[in-house]
Amino acid sequence: MRRSLPLGIRVPGDTIWHRMPVGPKLTALVVVSVVVVALSGPWPACVALGVALGIAAWAGVPARTVALGVRPLLVVLAILAAFQWWQRGWPTAVEVVATTLALVIAATTFTATTPMDALLDTIVRGLRPFRRFGVEPDKVALAFSLMITSIPAVFAIVGDTRDAARARGLERSPRATLSPAVIRVVAHAHATGDALAARGIGDS
Repeated sequence: MRRSLPLGIRVPGDTIWHRMPVGPKLTALVVVSVVVVALSGPWPACVALGVALGIAAWAGVPARTVALGVRPLLVVLAILAAFQWWQRGWPTAVEVVATTLALVIAATTFTATTPMDALLDTIVRGLRPFRRFGVEPDKVALAFSLMITSIPAVFAIVGDTRDAARARGLERSPRATLSPAVIRVVAHAHATGDALAARGIGDS
């Protein structure tokens, strides 16, 4: 069975990060993300990455969980780092990679120390004042929940399709992987929509 990504996985614990209310913790994550992105230079970005790793360790998030959160980005980061190094030099390459990793690790720590139900309840409460503008908090929370659960499913579909192509000796053929993966992802989306419709969700 293919290992899932650590999105939405709860890591039990009694650290300050587990006890912190979801609202302030989510706000802190947003503020920290803005600050990290605003940092300029490779060394501040590396410090931010070290702090993110330290917080993850403090919160008791297993190294394997952190690695699973980062692993899907490694190829993209490697290509991005090579391009930035070529165009703007190694300091920019280090800055971009370290900043991205810091943000991913911070988000992984947040989801690992936050119950999904509590997060969705916080989103609903935070959006209630916007009902007057036509926002439906319950549907926004549902969409957020579907996004969290669908991302690992999409990665699993792509991985299974790649394995099937490799078993047929077609691992070098993009068509043998891309076309079946797209079809399966669309089928998954249709199945999810049918399941929601069967429960009357989304009806006006």
